[in-house]
Amino acid sequence: MIYTMLQACKETGMTYQGLKFYCNEGLVPNVKRDANNRRIFDERDIAWIKSLTCLKNCGMGISEMKEYTRLCLGGEATIPQRKKILRKKKRQLKKNIEALEASIDYIDRKQKFYDEVIEGKREYFSNLLPCSCD
Repeated sequence: MIYTMLQACKETGMTYQGLKFYCNEGLVPNVKRDANNRRIFDERDIAWIKSLTCLKNCGMGISEMKEYTRLCLGGEATIPQRKKILRKKKRQLKKNIEALEASIDYIDRKQKFYDEVIEGKREYFSNLLPCSCD
């Protein structure tokens, strides 16, 4: 199947401007054009664009995505370098998950504290207010 820019955007979840930017930056190599010189995409392009979206969600910047794309275009010989890049991103994502889980734990503790104050099971205190201690 062949996709227009708008169809490719719908299929991949990207904005028109975002996809155009990726194309102009060389992140979508071998872009084909129709008789009217408009970009068109095939299934392989769509799969690659979805991969780029995932890489972006992994925290890759444009320069990193360009390097990854360059390595992919290098074929099988560049697999070790690509694995290294992905391994590094995976480690960072795991650290991000740990930080998010710590934030969720904090929110859970605060919610429990607030519930106990509302229910009269605990006296309210705040680190921001002066202590009313005797």
